[in-house]
Amino acid sequence: MIELSQQTSTNALPALFRHVAALGDYAGYIVADLGRMGVFLFRALIGIFRHPFRFRELVKQLNFIGTGSVAVIFFTALSSGMVLGLQGYYSLNKFGAEGMLGSAVSLTLIMELGPILTALMVTGRAGSAMCAEIGIMRISEQIDALECMAIDPFRFLISPKFLATLISVPLLTAMFDIVGIFGGYLAGVTLMGVNPGAFYSGMERSVTNHDINLGIIKSFVFALLLVWICSGRGYFVQSIRGAGFGAESVSRVTTQAVVFSSIAILIFDYLLTAILL
Repeated sequence: MIELSQQTSTNALPALFRHVAALGDYAGYIVADLGRMGVFLFRALIGIFRHPFRFRELVKQLNFIGTGSVAVIFFTALSSGMVLGLQGYYSLNKFGAEGMLGSAVSLTLIMELGPILTALMVTGRAGSAMCAEIGIMRISEQIDALECMAIDPFRFLISPKFLATLISVPLLTAMFDIVGIFGGYLAGVTLMGVNPGAFYSGMERSVTNHDINLGIIKSFVFALLLVWICSGRGYFVQSIRGAGFGAESVSRVTTQAVVFSSIAILIFDYLLTAILL
């Protein structure tokens, strides 16, 4: 019995070492990946200020990221605002405070739902396309061809996407807030009979510059996160563990980019709220 137990413990040691080695290998991969993404972010931001800047590419990306997202942002904002109006009226009516509906709808949209839902919609629509586009260019060696021709791929390809996203997302967030408040007005005033003067006066008394600035800061941070993660995942598609090869790698990395961006947006939403509120 003693010899059997000693043999079992001896056989368990190599398995334990393999698990520890695998854990260390994964930790090393995470550190290396964070380092790659950090350098990627630095080079992309520096590329914005390098000349000659591709203004035509910037306009193209603004049209794709900004103008192309107007429809989905509009309907998302309208439905969200109307739902807030209905639910807010139902809750406030229990306490006889229907006049505070404008305050509740506007603050919720400006400080929270506007920046978050806008960033998530842009991530799903434009961020996934950015990741897939750059990933296909990487596996088809188009980015390598740019480097062989002494063309900086960041100035040529990545930086215009960064700048266009940083411009588009805050503007789309502002549109989301306006349309959402209008949706709350339709649901609360037109459908439920809330006094329109009370709706506007409550909103005017409650919303401050600090609330608006918080929403703007969140929109800029979320824009940076989504374009950084989505374009970075596509750029390093061949270095990502478990991504596979060819078209399969692009599809998996695109899914990973959308998931990581959404999680990062939700985490930073809490952090920014805790710090700046």
